[in-house]
Amino acid sequence: MTAFVDCPTCGRKSEFSPVNRWRPFCSERCKLIDLGQWANDGYKIPGDAPDPEDEPPGPASPGRPQHDA
Repeated sequence: MTAFVDCPTCGRKSEFSPVNRWRPFCSERCKLIDLGQWANDGYKIPGDAPDPEDEPPGPASPGRPQHDA
């Protein structure tokens, strides 16, 4: 039994099997459009902004220059 899913980009029915090398997308074009959305921050995962106090210290303390060894 072959499963068909809606392409996340265009909504066309797409075969979800090893035969479709772009699954779950219907084509390479739709896959690249989706990749571009992620690369350009078109998609965002909801959540709270990180608390700056929870950030680990950087390689140099503020006010102290870094020196190459």
